[in-house]
Amino acid sequence: MRNPYFDIQTVIDLVKEQEPERLDLVEQLERIDKKKMIRRPYISFNYEGKHAKKVDAWDIHESIALLDKNEGHIILDIHKNGKIAGLELTDQIP
Repeated sequence: MRNPYFDIQTVIDLVKEQEPERLDLVEQLERIDKKKMIRRPYISFNYEGKHAKKVDAWDIHESIALLDKNEGHIILDIHKNGKIAGLELTDQIP
């Protein structure tokens, strides 16, 4: 059985390895307070508190695909403003 928590450090390491020019993403991920999150297919990052508006698919400017030997495919969704909207654990989707 998989750990019920997903460790953001996994994504930090993958970005450093697979997208080394994207230090902006590494910096954002390292600033996240909660490094372990409850595992679910889509983990969204809320940058503006509890009153932040829901991310619309149209707000996503870029998606970056990463591959981890244990987690499988992980997709990072990036807003038009360059902030990470969230990540998708595609192997978790039923």
